[in-house]
Amino acid sequence: MMSRPSGRATNALRTVSLEPSVSLHAEGSCLAKFGNTHVICTASVDERVPPFLRNSGKGWVTAEYGMLPRSTHSRIDREAARGKQGGRTLEIQRLIGRSLRAVTDLKALGERQIKIDCDVIQADGGTRTAAITGAWVALRIACEHLLLTGAITQMPLTGQVAAISCGIYRKQAILDLDYDEDSSAEIDANFILTAAGELVEVQATGEEHPFSRRSLDEMLDLADSGCGQLFALQQRAVQDSGL
Repeated sequence: MMSRPSGRATNALRTVSLEPSVSLHAEGSCLAKFGNTHVICTASVDERVPPFLRNSGKGWVTAEYGMLPRSTHSRIDREAARGKQGGRTLEIQRLIGRSLRAVTDLKALGERQIKIDCDVIQADGGTRTAAITGAWVALRIACEHLLLTGAITQMPLTGQVAAISCGIYRKQAILDLDYDEDSSAEIDANFILTAAGELVEVQATGEEHPFSRRSLDEMLDLADSGCGQLFALQQRAVQDSGL
């Protein structure tokens, strides 16, 4: 049987924890830990919407993503110091926003915006999937806050969304890749799923060669199982938030 560097079974997640309400000031927050990947997610309510949504009766959910300088093995410069965000950062934060909006009724949110900040404290593979999973918890807590204060009258979230990485490593489909696996996987994929079993987005790349429909199906089956565990952890985190 193929052995993973981590010693985990092919269908095993890393140790995952979703700690809610870790930020004193944010309306919603969550510290998502996927093994050695740690991402702090905060949700901030803004009573203004982007110009393209003014007088539309709809709200907006958007995200920003960043990695702290020593979140990786060697220091990376802050993007603010370089004067612009890199392409990877822009791609990931747009992905987080799309994923959250897929399960949000923007009309129920009213003309207000919730901004999600996902800051990577420590990176060991799967930062975007940890960010999406933790961001949903932060968003849900922020929406609960709006309900409690009477700012909205119904829960804008229509479901749950979570994300997980999968890959083909040494010709075997595996779940939740850490950096050692991700950096040498033959196929690298990210799956964003809803608790209703629907796909929000699939990102899959043949790093070394094209891959078959069968390989994609194997990874999707693993992702479905892994996200099922993440959905349960999200619910527990919301219950533990104290709201």
